[in-house]
Amino acid sequence: MSTSKKSILFLFGALMLTMLLASLSQMIFSSALPTIVGELNGVEHMTWVVTAYMLASTVTMPIYGKVSDMYGRKPLLLIAISLFVLGSIFGIVAQDMTMLIISRVIQGVGGGGLMILSQTAVADVIPARERGKYTGIMGAVFAFSSVAGPLLGGWLTEGPGWRWAFILNIPLGIMAFVGVWALLHLPKKPKTHGKTDYAGMAVLTLVTAAITLIATWGGTTYEWASAQIIGLIAAAIIGILGFIAIEKRAAEPIIPLQFFKDKNFVLVTIAAPLIAIAMFGAMAYLPTYFQMAVGASASVAGLYMTPMMAAMLITSIIAGALVTKTGKYKAFPIIGSGVLAVGLALLSTITVDSPVYLICLYIATIGVGLGLSMQILTLIVQNTFAHKYVGTATAANNYFRQVGSTLGSAIVGALFATRLSDLLAEKFPSGMGGQGSAQSLTPDLLRHLPDAIRLPIVESYNGALMPVFAYLVPLAVIAGITLFFVREKKLAETIQHEIPAEALAEGQVLTTEYDGKKR
Repeated sequence: MSTSKKSILFLFGALMLTMLLASLSQMIFSSALPTIVGELNGVEHMTWVVTAYMLASTVTMPIYGKVSDMYGRKPLLLIAISLFVLGSIFGIVAQDMTMLIISRVIQGVGGGGLMILSQTAVADVIPARERGKYTGIMGAVFAFSSVAGPLLGGWLTEGPGWRWAFILNIPLGIMAFVGVWALLHLPKKPKTHGKTDYAGMAVLTLVTAAITLIATWGGTTYEWASAQIIGLIAAAIIGILGFIAIEKRAAEPIIPLQFFKDKNFVLVTIAAPLIAIAMFGAMAYLPTYFQMAVGASASVAGLYMTPMMAAMLITSIIAGALVTKTGKYKAFPIIGSGVLAVGLALLSTITVDSPVYLICLYIATIGVGLGLSMQILTLIVQNTFAHKYVGTATAANNYFRQVGSTLGSAIVGALFATRLSDLLAEKFPSGMGGQGSAQSLTPDLLRHLPDAIRLPIVESYNGALMPVFAYLVPLAVIAGITLFFVREKKLAETIQHEIPAEALAEGQVLTTEYDGKKR
């Protein structure tokens, strides 16, 4: 193996560790969440433990992408890792839901950079034609963390305690920081003459926050016709119009409007959020369902997610390898969207009497659909634009995908919580007969309740969550139809870095090596 290839593999390992940090943090709390909110007496704020992280990471993604295109990937990635670790420290000492949610926001600010910059740095060193198998592995890392997260979260919850989910991030963060600092060596960015788009960043943050609050509060905390929700909708619309006006005039727009002139970018930008809504809507709350409705422990609930993630891991790697081998990619996300729709439809038919193996089979079907789709969409976007825009384009696509993820978690969580409250109120109009409050109900407490109370609660959890998945089926179908119109472009076999003038003056020649061959 050549020195160049060894260096790329070591760097790729460091980048995967940074991606593992971000993706693991999204999933590790899924199985620990019922215990956390029960201990901190905040069931009504359960959605925000997930949504706060995703909102913070979403609004920072385009910022990281654009600023890294302007000033370089490495410093931004080191800052993102540091912020993520800082948020973990806040989580370790959290004594109430407010502090916990604040820690998740800080983690999210760092996590947005971890996800974007790790993907973009791979595009900095590996040509698009060869990148398929690497993006497949990146998808596998996410799938692995999605298995390991609930399992680890469950084990920690039942063992040393859920705070160890934060403690674990500190050594991982240190290793990622050292690996990136030592191994990520990219050409110096040329000097930019444009001003940083601070106005665009600020307005985009406000718009994203408004959209997320609408999805989280609408129909639950506030009525849809309430002044609060109508005000947020108006603010979002005005913000979007203002953002477009700002981007038209910005010298270095955070999301260049010319991106939307490209057919492939528009199509993927429509499809990716639709798939993400279904993906995170399923992944965020299934571990809670397994604990509260199936009666599994926190660690076993994580284990039940394995079929979904194993299927996603295997199909992601296979799809990536086939893309590298053939140079063809269009069919994979189209087929994946169809398989995802089938899996969601099947999952919506689950009842309290359904065997666990049937649930695992249906969620494995969802995993196959996701494995064929998600990472290929990133590759399509990166192959669409010149390399100097790769960070901005990757971040823009991931921003809209993450908006879908945030909305997916918020919408499914809001529907789940509302339906659950209504069903519990219907079954227990006079309370739980002295057996405690539904707001402080943990899986352990539920298991020790008499069947006369426990079984109606189990039925309520099933009736609250499973029918929601039927609402997600049309989204996957629309995504597949949209991707049918993608134009399959030849994957680039070289990386055209923009070389600073001073480097040319010094006679520096920039080449990219892969498998020991100069490109």
